[in-house]
Amino acid sequence: MALSSAATYGMWYLAPMEKTTLYLPAELHRSILDISRRTGRPQAVLIREALADYVARQQRPWPRSIGSAADGTVGGRDSEAWITETWSKADARPIRRSRIG
Repeated sequence: MALSSAATYGMWYLAPMEKTTLYLPAELHRSILDISRRTGRPQAVLIREALADYVARQQRPWPRSIGSAADGTVGGRDSEAWITETWSKADARPIRRSRIG
């Protein structure tokens, strides 16, 4: 099994990484530095973990199609009856199927 790695500024990572710049309030930066010194863990690791935790807690939005028929005119149980009533057999066109041979 081959592992892919990427080198960024002298560090080797097993997963591809993107470099970014963050502007932090001075107090937040000092707090991260303090935690880094006390735990012996790099600031970048602390920030990545905090961001990953934040992102994991975010709810994904519902697809826009959810609720698109929420006007109450047709429900799931009534959809077949609605189709039968709305589309007469005269309006229906036969489906042409071609044979692949």
